[in-house]
Amino acid sequence: MHNLEQQFLKELDDKLWQAADKLRANLDAANYKHVVLGLIFLKYVSDAFEARQAELLERFKDANDDIYYLPPEDFDSDAEYREELGEELEVLDYYREDNVFWVPKTARWSTLKEKAVLPVGTVLWQDAAGRDVKLRSVSWLIDNALDEIEKHNDGLKGILNRISHFQLENDKLLGLINTFSDTSFTRPVFDGQTLNLQSKDILGHVYEYFLGQFALAEGKQGGQYYTPKSIVTLIVEMLEPYAGRVYDPAMGSGGFFVSSDKFIENHAGKQHYDAAEQKKHISVYGQESNPTTWRLAAMNMAIRGIDFDFGRAPADTFLNDKHPDLRADFVMANPPFNMKDWWNESLADDARWKYGTPPKGNANFAWMQHMLYHLAPAGSMALLLANGSMSSATGGEGAIRKRLVEEDLVECMVALPGQLFTNTQIPACIWFLTRDKSGGLSPNKVKKRARRSEVLFIDARNVGYMKDRVLRDFSAEDIATITDTFHAWQKGESDAQGAAYVDIPGFCKSATLDEIKKHDFVLTPGRYVGAPEQEDDGEPFADKMAWLTGQLKEQFAESERLEAEIKRNLGELGHALD
Repeated sequence: MHNLEQQFLKELDDKLWQAADKLRANLDAANYKHVVLGLIFLKYVSDAFEARQAELLERFKDANDDIYYLPPEDFDSDAEYREELGEELEVLDYYREDNVFWVPKTARWSTLKEKAVLPVGTVLWQDAAGRDVKLRSVSWLIDNALDEIEKHNDGLKGILNRISHFQLENDKLLGLINTFSDTSFTRPVFDGQTLNLQSKDILGHVYEYFLGQFALAEGKQGGQYYTPKSIVTLIVEMLEPYAGRVYDPAMGSGGFFVSSDKFIENHAGKQHYDAAEQKKHISVYGQESNPTTWRLAAMNMAIRGIDFDFGRAPADTFLNDKHPDLRADFVMANPPFNMKDWWNESLADDARWKYGTPPKGNANFAWMQHMLYHLAPAGSMALLLANGSMSSATGGEGAIRKRLVEEDLVECMVALPGQLFTNTQIPACIWFLTRDKSGGLSPNKVKKRARRSEVLFIDARNVGYMKDRVLRDFSAEDIATITDTFHAWQKGESDAQGAAYVDIPGFCKSATLDEIKKHDFVLTPGRYVGAPEQEDDGEPFADKMAWLTGQLKEQFAESERLEAEIKRNLGELGHALD
């Protein structure tokens, strides 16, 4: 992205977040995110609608447009012509044919901004029965807009959170509306230049930024719906979901789907395909048990125009699988680590436990087997889990892990550094599994080599940088290093820098199933990659050892001298006090 665009988005993030953060005096983070994200959604759909409206108006007046042109000479007067243009601009089909949400007049941002400043009790408009509709509060006005949008767009029914029950003061909401209004989301200008950013790009960016900020504000609870962007990007870059069915059984706010969408856009030029056309070949499926998080995900998809199937309602993935017949080409998930309260006796003989019944007190291998159950014959999956999943033998986990290795399902293990998550300090890893290591073309038409009885181990615990005193992150270069290593090994080709795969002590190792068996099927990368090679300074070992021994003796002598000096000073201090 151009530096000027990055600066614009950074300043926009700061400005909007400062406005939204003022609500924290009235609401906790878990609630005020719904107010703010609801307004962001309203702003987006209204901007998209008005942009389409402006485009239609130009086409109605363009004599070269054989489909939409309305000749002025066909009308008796300018007034009649303008009236006809106005009526045509309100034809719903014009918007649906371009995949733009229909926004009724009473729900448009311009109406919201105009009516929100009026005194409570003011007549706003008349309903279908001719009755006066009066302003009750600004939150009611916002909820009314959400009601109208849901009513006219089947894909949005039941997914928009209402805000009236939060009982926010009118002036607080009015401040947010004014701040959100004070930005051009269609053709933004920054530093005197018009930027090449569309409403969808800007609002999608702001939405993602806000989700991250809310996760930080909420602490542990926030992590239930938000996976750090860099980890999501890493997984998507490694799996390369160009086409096919993508599934996340613990989807949170839908970060993996958004990243898949961006992946297709970002790689269009490199792979010589049309991004818009390619997106028609991918479909997303998800499930989430938390009702508010389920709605967040649906809104997240709607903002970006991603078609989705999240089931008709939120539900427990284990007890009420919303996609029982789905066999996905790509499965990605970041479920709650070491989840304890998941078991139900109805799951005892479940068909999903093909490799062993998971322990009742830990859902890690339940998530893994659920995902494998939904994986297509040539599919690939990635699962974020706590590090304990790589070595634990309690509750039958060791036996399940052994079966997975022996069945040759494990493709790659990545150990992650600590402090990547906002909600937990538990060290984590990524499991990459696949049903097919035979080589050939994958569902996304990527050529892979035969990799039977091989597993790649990547130890990325020392990769990344501290973005602040608390959180660690990956740079684009860090992600590329891990991804290129995986692809060079997986495809048997050179990576982006032209280097073929080689084992790197301390970082990566391609191990055989026999080697894994010798380690009792423990999959911790550190056991396989070994220690990094030390740089040879040319000094003979014997000479170096003699020098180090001499240095150690000198330090011991200095330590004894300092200890004697301290005792002498303490003795003199004691005499002085007497």
